[in-house]
Parts: sequence; structure tokens; C-alpha cells
Amino acid sequence: MSLPDLNLLHALDILLEEGSVVGAARRMHLSPPAMSRTLSRIRETLGDPVFVQAGRKLVPTPRALAMREQVRLAVEQARQVLTPGDGVDLKTLDRRFNVRANDIVIGLHSGRLLEAMAAEMPRAMLRFSPEEDDMDDEALRSGRIDLFISAARPLGPEIRVQPLFTTSFVGMARHDHPIFDEDITPERITRWGHIGVSRRGKFAGPIDNALEALGLRRHVALVVPTPSAALFALFSSDLLLALPSHLAQSALEAGMRLRQFDFPVPLETVVLTQAWHPRFQADPAHQWLRRTVRRICEMY
Repeated sequence: MSLPDLNLLHALDILLEEGSVVGAARRMHLSPPAMSRTLSRIRETLGDPVFVQAGRKLVPTPRALAMREQVRLAVEQARQVLTPGDGVDLKTLDRRFNVRANDIVIGLHSGRLLEAMAAEMPRAMLRFSPEEDDMDDEALRSGRIDLFISAARPLGPEIRVQPLFTTSFVGMARHDHPIFDEDITPERITRWGHIGVSRRGKFAGPIDNALEALGLRRHVALVVPTPSAALFALFSSDLLLALPSHLAQSALEAGMRLRQFDFPVPLETVVLTQAWHPRFQADPAHQWLRRTVRRICEMY
């Protein structure tokens, strides 16, 4: 019995991730016709079309979707088996990291992380992906992401978690906002509209709970998906914004004509953590990534 060509497994993994013959060809340094021939061999081996045309796009078949996690795990395990444990040369290692992170980490630390990567792992590629509707621990299990950096939250029992730093919330407004004319009290912050930051479009959160305990209610006039969008919305409005202090300080240092104030209601500090699947625990490249992220966060 002839053995299957295991190179097809690597090609299938990239095809499932890219969802495109052209994108997969680029990743594998092949021409699109060569990648199409590889896809034909995969189809013949599996006895399944794997991808079918839907308009101008290729969409995976049910079997392709069902085997996505199995393929991803098989490729990762093969990579670990064939990578020497102590003799890995990070400077010559081709590696791509898919990191799901919030704006605090991307906005403050991505530049330093890229500098470190250019010096120590120059052939690696870093891709930040936004928070999505899928479960974060499931994305780690399936291999869709390699590292998850966000505010601490419950994850699966096998997921490894490491704290990075803590941050607290402060208020932000345009530099000449009338709120600065008098003492800033819980009642006064309800006189103006607020900006909410939520990738999922939520209007309420801990601030509303704290105000409700005081018998107060604010009006969230605008919800945006990212803190950077919220900061730019402050310039030409009377809106107020609650923002992690690390991001607020970064905005002021960048010269934004905004002003910071202590938020007059009690809000819990937020612990930022990084999380990963245990299959990466002993992987030298992943260890370097985790160690570097933590070192950079501790420097801030």
C-alpha cells in the first residue's frame, strides 16, 4: 500500500487557512497553476472537492470544515517532531504567529515586539487578528490563533495563562471641554454623552453598574469597535470617554489635544494576560514570543 504524500497535509493546512488558491500559492512560494495542481492532488487523495466555487470565492466543503482542526494539529505536531529541541536557530527559522490581542497591546507594544523580532527572529511573521465571535479557548485549541492577549477571562482548564500587567480606567475629553470648569463628580459626568468601546457593539458595562449603584445613569451616544476610533471621535464633540490609563497616557504623549481626568466612580483594575495551548509549551519559537511579550510589557 502506497503511503500518502505528507506534503499535501501542509498544503491543505495553508489552503484551509487562506481560503484562496492565490493566497496559498503566495505562502508556499508557488505559482497559482502549481497550487491548483496541488489542490487537485488533495482532492484525489481525499475523494472530496475540499473547496467549491461560490461566486468569485472558494468555500470549503463540510468535510474540509470538519477536518480543519485535525489538519492544523497534525501539522503542528509534525513541525515539533522535526524541529530539534535545543538546536533551533531562531535567526533562520520561518515561523508565522497569529496573535489575537486587544488595542492596549497592539497600540502600545507592537512596535517594540517587531523590533525584537527583527533582531532575534527576522524571518518570522506576526499577524494580529481582532477579537471575534468564536470562543477564545476554542480558537487556541484549533490552532487558529497561537497566542491570546486580553483582559483576564475564564478559559478552558488546559489553557496556560500568564499575567502581564494591570491597568486602570481614566476619563478623557477634548482639551477645552466644559467638564474641566468645575470639580468632576459622578453627577456631572452624566450631563454629557459618552463613547462606548466594544467590538461586539455593547452599550453597557461596569461604568453603568457603578453609576446605577449611585442612582445615576449615563447616556452612551456612540459605540465604536476600537479605542483609537473613540479617541478621534473626542476632538470635535462634547462626548466623554473612559479609557485604560496606559492608552490614555500614550495618546497624550502622541500630542493629541485631549485631557485626562480621574473617573469619579470606582472601577476595578484590569489584569492583562497572555494565554496559549499547552502544545506550544515547549516550542522554542513560541517560548521566545511569550518571553518577549512579557518582557516588553514589564518595561512599560
